[in-house]
Formats: sequence, C-alpha cells, structure tokens
Amino acid sequence: MKRSRWTAALFLLGKLLYRGNPKANSNKGENMAERTEKVQELRRQAMALPLLPGVYIMKDAQNKIIYIGKAKALKNRVSQYFGSDTNHPEKVRQMVAHVDHFDYIVADSEFEALVLECSLIKQYSPKYNILLKDDKGYHYIRISPPPFSKIAEARQKVEDGARYLGPYVSSYTVREAVDEACKVFQLPTCNKTFSYGGSRERPCLNHYIEQCCAPCTGKVKEKDYNERLNQAVEFLTQGSTKMVATLQQRMEEAAENLEFEKAARLRDRITAIKKIAQKQKVVMSRVEEQDVIALAQGVDVACFEVFRFTGGSLTDRENFLIEDVDSLPAARAEFIRRYYSIRDRVPPQVTVDGELEDTELLEQWLTDKAGRRVHIVQPQKGEQAHLVEMCRSNAAERIAHREGSGLTGRDAAALDELAKLLGLSAPPAYIESYDISNTGGSDNVAGMVVFENGRPLKSAYRRFLIKTVQGQDDYGSMREVLTRRLTEYEVHKEEGKGFGRLPDLILLDGGKGHVAAVKPVVDSFHLDIPVFGMVKDDKHRTRAIAEDGGEIAINSKRTVFTLISSIQEEVHRWAIGYHRQRRKKSTIGTTLTQIEGIGETRARTLLRQFGSLKAIRAATVEELCAVKGINRPAAEAIRQFFARQEEEG
Repeated sequence: MKRSRWTAALFLLGKLLYRGNPKANSNKGENMAERTEKVQELRRQAMALPLLPGVYIMKDAQNKIIYIGKAKALKNRVSQYFGSDTNHPEKVRQMVAHVDHFDYIVADSEFEALVLECSLIKQYSPKYNILLKDDKGYHYIRISPPPFSKIAEARQKVEDGARYLGPYVSSYTVREAVDEACKVFQLPTCNKTFSYGGSRERPCLNHYIEQCCAPCTGKVKEKDYNERLNQAVEFLTQGSTKMVATLQQRMEEAAENLEFEKAARLRDRITAIKKIAQKQKVVMSRVEEQDVIALAQGVDVACFEVFRFTGGSLTDRENFLIEDVDSLPAARAEFIRRYYSIRDRVPPQVTVDGELEDTELLEQWLTDKAGRRVHIVQPQKGEQAHLVEMCRSNAAERIAHREGSGLTGRDAAALDELAKLLGLSAPPAYIESYDISNTGGSDNVAGMVVFENGRPLKSAYRRFLIKTVQGQDDYGSMREVLTRRLTEYEVHKEEGKGFGRLPDLILLDGGKGHVAAVKPVVDSFHLDIPVFGMVKDDKHRTRAIAEDGGEIAINSKRTVFTLISSIQEEVHRWAIGYHRQRRKKSTIGTTLTQIEGIGETRARTLLRQFGSLKAIRAATVEELCAVKGINRPAAEAIRQFFARQEEEG
C-alpha cells in the first residue's frame, strides 16, 4: 500500500511539473512566433521576384530540395505559398512548413520553364513533387544463344551472349507473349539441350498436341528450327498483323513452287496467329499507336492508369498510386510531365480523361521529345471515350483493391465520376439523401437513407415525423428535417458515427427549389457540405441533378445515372413506407382507438386477428373475447360502438 501511494504521488508530481514547466510552454510559443516571422520574410522575398516565367526551387534548412515548380510569373506564383494558408491543401501546408529558403531560375518562355522543370525534377526527385515510384520491375524476352535457341521470360538483362527483347513493364504481357509464340511456332519450353542427329528421345506430350516440333528426337534440322525461331521473333517484335501478311506471302510462294507441305505448315501458323489476334481484339483501337491515361480518386489516394496501344491492340498497362490530388487539371498535367520524362517512347497521340493545364505547352514539349507531332486528345463520345472509361474503371479497381473497404471497382468509378460531374474535391464516400412524403398535407413525414462507398448503409437510415410544418410544404419540411439532423450532429459529433458523422454529399429528392431552401440551413451551421437535388421526369424516372443555378444532365453518364437512380428509388421507398405506416396508425386512431378501453396495442391486435375494420364490425362478443388481450367489457364496448354507428347511419 505504501509503495502504491508513493507511485501515485510521483506520477501526480510529474504531471504537475510538466504542466507547470513555463520553459516547455514558452518554447512552443517561441517556435510558432519564429515560424510566422520566417514565412513573412519569405513572402517579402517572393514579392521581390520578377513577373517573368521561370522555375522556383524550394529548399529546407539542410539545403535539400523539397519541391520544384514552374511559373508563368514567378512573383505571383511563389508569393501565393507564403500568404494565407486557408485555401491551401494539406500537402502544400506541409511543404511550406519545411521551406527555409528558395531559389529561382528565369526562363525565356513558359515552355522553356516547363522543359527545365522536368529536367530538374528528374535529376533531384523532390519529396513534394509527384514521383512515379511504382513497385514494378522491368521484364525482358530472352532468346538463348544457338544452336536451337529458346524463347523465355527474363527478369533482368545479363551479359550471357543471349539476345534480349524489351524492356517491358508488364510481366503478364511478357509471359503471355512468350507462351503464345512458343505454341504457334511449336518451340520447346523445356530445359533440355538439343542437337541434330544427337541422342534420340521419345517426345513429350507437347509434340503430340502440336505445341512442340520435338528437337529432342534429333530429327529436326537446325535450319528448319531457326526458320521457326525467326518467325517467332518477328511475331513478338512486329505483332500479329504484319506477321500474318508475311506468312501469307510465303505460303502463296510455297504453293506456287508446289511445296504443298510447307504451304500447309504456314497455313496452320496463320490460323493459330489469327486465333490469338482474335483474343486480343477484346480491347482494340482504331488509333494505331496511343497512350490512354485516366485518373480515379479514392478516399485518401488517387490512381493514374495508363493503357498503351501498339498496332491498334492493347499491349501494356501501368498504374501509379499518388496522394493529395487537389486540382484534377493540374494533377493530370504534372503526371504527364513526370511520366514521359522517364520514358523514351512517346506515342503520336495521348488520350486523357479530362481537362489538364498547359495543354499547348505539353503538346509542344512532347512533340520536341518525340521528334514528331504529338496530339493530346480528350474524347467526349465514341470508341475513344469508351477506352477512357475502361481505363478509369481499371484505376478505380486498383484503388478499391488497395483500400480494402469492400468498395468495388464499379462503385469507385461511379463515385469518382460523380465527384467530377459535381465539381467535388474527392469522391463522396458517405452520402445522405432525403425525401418528404404526405397525403394532401396530412401525415407529413421524411426519410433519410445513407449510401457508404456506393452501397446502402441501412443501419444509418432514419425517419422523421414533421412537427413544425402544417399542410403540404415540402420546402419547409426539408428545412425542418435538415435543421434537426445537423443539430443532432452538434450533440453526437464526438461519437463519429450515426448522426455524429457528417455526410460528404447531401442529395434531396427534388429540384433546385429544394436545394435553395436547404442550403441556407447548412450554411447557418457553418458547414461546408455540398447539396444537390435529384430531378425526375414526368414518368417519375431520374432525369438530372439539380444545383442552385440549374441542372446537370446525367443521361450520358451511365455509372452516375445508375448510382443516382438507386439512391432516389431507395429514399422514396423508405419515406413512403414510413408514410403508409403513419396513415395506418392514423386510421386506427380515428376508429378503434375512439372506443373506450381500446388503445393502439389492442387495436393492432384486433386488426391482425380479423384483417379489417369490416370484419371487426361483423364479429360477435364471443368472437371478440377470443382475441388475446380483449376481455368481455372491451368486447361489449366494441359491439356497442359499431351498433351506435349503424343506428346513426
């Protein structure tokens, strides 16, 4: 006991000493004051910069470069960092907090600044720039030294006398290409060594199913084998289209020279290649060579997906996870700069999924890098738009897989598309939707449904009985419901769930009038929650999204249309279900509950037993007494009540 008292006393003394240490508290205040003074000094230096294009270089106290950017006007751009940080995203605030000083380089033009920025970022890899550090290594196709060379996948290039094709980013692509080439041209995939006329072995199963020419038998001439091998290499390097044309010409020549066996072999290879090409046509493009780039956003991370098309076929794909995407056009532009600064290959066309900054500058830079004209395209419809959507869906799948929240790729794509359509900074992971239901102004109720990650969260559904609004006033009812809901948030916000969690988006079943009625309520609580309406057509089907100033069409946005339609149908179902329940209670209250000794509980029991008021009215006293909870005085009161009604009417 004595030891315990001493332990407690020492703990309390330590807390008091810590709290009462004026030095510790004053150091914190001094550091804040010093940092404020430092930022003010940096702003004074920034205001002295020229209004010329150039590159600015942010450095920390150890003189390490932490950020590199380009500017159309150095003074305007750099001074923004050291002004008010209210509108700065978290990433920028963190970067500014570590800036000790900065340098700058004046350029002759904005394009020259862009080229210099790309070069410096590639050289120094600053912490706060987008760095495309993917976890993928490069892969090669290895052709072993003769005689009887083999084709195989290799993870790295080694000086071993072999020939290497590549590098390729996707290991899957390399494996598939090697497997297909070996099957079509019947090349061995085993580890055996071969020679013509050497040891003769019994061939394996692959020979009998026509997937290997069986050089292990010692009967295959090196010349014939090399012909197969060269054709396989041509297939890997040129693609199926050119290979078919070449083999077709050779087949016709063999047929003219009456070499029918050779022509038959070439015919079989052409058929095999066409079958493989048919599988590849799942993703095809009319544009022979292009990169398709799309961006999908998650809760705390974003993903860029790149589809690489060669010869009209999808030949490779890459994805990159990045953080802190604040401006979509700026993020796309920076990604393109980073991506092609570390790539030797630039296709004639780069297809993107949305607007990006400095489009003309980027086109000029890519053109200079490629040595030919490069176009940046943003398709709105047709085949190219479909490819962009497919690319974005794959990016969404990557995010869904990483976050492991049960969010499917389809849902992630829908939320991402919805965020872009509504101009939200991030996909709305938590959506609340409201609907009002009444009959001629009576039995006014409201329903609230919640969608988390694109799926209904039924445990968070709520119902409201309208208390302050009389008659048919949907706007007033919406204002009451939102006021009560946000008031509940103030009470429960420490819990972080249910009413204690704020939505990322509020959707009202109604038009711009409903939005205009509710927005002042949200503003009065000093909350920044976007509010939109869901508009229906004459046939009660979802038509558009309403905002304060007009409407946003969603018919052409399939994923968004499906999501909004499901939300609207669900909130309507929930609200009208509650309204019918209240009407049923109201009917009971005006009939059975008027009888002395009959409350709501007995009334509900009677309705369950007899099914309708008509059947109750026709029941005898004995039949009524047989109902659980109904005694003889209550049964007689019921009979007398309906008897008086019959006499009066």
